[in-house]
Formats: sequence, structure tokens, C-alpha cells
Amino acid sequence: MNISDKLRLLFHNTESICVLTGAGISAESGVETFRGSNGLWSKLKPEELADFNAFMRNPELVWEWYNYRKKIIHNVKPNPAHFALAHLQELVKDFTLITQNIDNLHIRAGSKNVLELHGNIERSYCIDCGKFVADVEVSLENKVPHCQFCNGIIRPDIVWFGEMLPEGVFEAATEAANQCELFLTIGTSAVVYPAASLPLIARENGAYVVEINMERTEISHSVNETLLGKAGEILPQLVKMKEEIKG
Repeated sequence: MNISDKLRLLFHNTESICVLTGAGISAESGVETFRGSNGLWSKLKPEELADFNAFMRNPELVWEWYNYRKKIIHNVKPNPAHFALAHLQELVKDFTLITQNIDNLHIRAGSKNVLELHGNIERSYCIDCGKFVADVEVSLENKVPHCQFCNGIIRPDIVWFGEMLPEGVFEAATEAANQCELFLTIGTSAVVYPAASLPLIARENGAYVVEINMERTEISHSVNETLLGKAGEILPQLVKMKEEIKG
């Protein structure tokens, strides 16, 4: 891995880092990506599983799918990239972690105050009263969970196609991108908006933008530096540099 002198100097001096992660970082834990030749959407129709109208037409199918997804995610573990970011948060005064992922792996790795743009598969809420629910049980007898307060249908706390992002989350992410000195975009395809705009916002406001990915993406030509390879190998090295400086 060739780290530029500019990036080394930034890691030495900066106390302001913003990070955006996408499906690629979790792929290293064994979570399939939605995009790409072997992605989950290549096998299933997203409009049947990630759309509110589809959910209302067939909530049993959608819950069966998300229950299956939850079981997969429960069986995987955070990888060195997740743990490296959790540690980096402890070394920097102004640190913001933004993720497009719904798998909860950042939080399981120890990251705090994560801005989850697309929700979290571990949470659910009632579509009628809006109350949040944890540990929803789906079984042969209880294929569609209902709210214990109002008996409304419970849905996964996931942003589906055509839905707005959680209130205030993207605004907080934009503010962090505006103010940071160093912006890391990790494992994201850079094609899903508005998340894909965050590295560009950071660059426009003077941040040094570094892309960490297995391959070049739509924004590779717009960033300051691209590090090709596994996030689980690159991030621990970068964090070690910061740790040695702090030490």
C-alpha cells in the first residue's frame, strides 16, 4: 500500500475526520453486497422486498426475507476494518462515522453515535404509532409481528426504495462532511445518492478525500487519493500510524 506523504502528514496533524462506509466493508465479514455480479439483488427483485407498497401487499414475504437476512448477519462478526474505525474514534477529537449499511456491525465493533443513513436491521417500528421495537420475533405462528401498544403492523427500520432518509441523519452527515479536514470513503460503490454526494461535499469544502476500495468507482477521479485493497488490511495500518503519533 502506497500512502502519500500528504496523507501521512494529515494523519499526523488532523483532529477532524469523517468516514463514510458502504457494503464493501461488510463484505469482508461475509455479508453479501446488494450490487455487483453476485449481489443479493441479482437473485431477487428489490421491488418485492424493499418497497412499502410491496410490504403492505405481502408482509409475510418481506418479513421472511428480513428474518433470513438477520440470521445471516447474526452469524457474521465485525472485521478488522470495523474495529479499526472504532479505535480511530478514540484517537481523534472530532470524528464522525456515517454508514450506508444496515448490519449493525459498526456498533457491535464498538463505534458510538453512528449515523445510519439507511436504518438498522436490528430495529423495527410500528407503522401506526411509530414506537420502536427491539428483538422482533418472527416464527411460523407469528409471521407478521404486531405492536403490543396499538396492534399495528411492525416493519423493519430500513429505508426502502422511494422513502426519505431518517430525519436529521443526512443533515448531520452533511455538516460533518462540510467541516472535516480528512474524509475517508470506504467500500462504497458511490452510485447511491444522496450518500454518494458526501465525499464531493467534503472535497468542495477543502477536505482531503481518500477512497479505500477493492476497485475504482464513479468518484475515483474526484478524490485526492485512492488506496486499492481490503479495508481490513488498510485501515489497521492507517490507525496504527495515528496511534503511534498519539503514543
